[in-house]
Amino acid sequence: MEGGQPIPSPLVPPGNLSDSSMSLEQKTTFVFVILLFIFLGILIVRCFRILLDPYRSMPTSTWADGLEGLEKGQFDHALA
Repeated sequence: MEGGQPIPSPLVPPGNLSDSSMSLEQKTTFVFVILLFIFLGILIVRCFRILLDPYRSMPTSTWADGLEGLEKGQFDHALA
């Protein structure tokens, strides 16, 4: 080492070598990344719940429930 001086890191600005606090931009980025990880965790849990029990999330009604005045299975008469 030359004179015992520390080698400056490219990730840390030279003025903040002794200051350990983060700038406002770093704090904002850190909070945003944490929120993204929370969102990712919620999505992973939701996907695993759907994979474990896929029929629980499906609606119980069928497409024929919306037909007015027609019996189920008689939709071909409505086309004529």
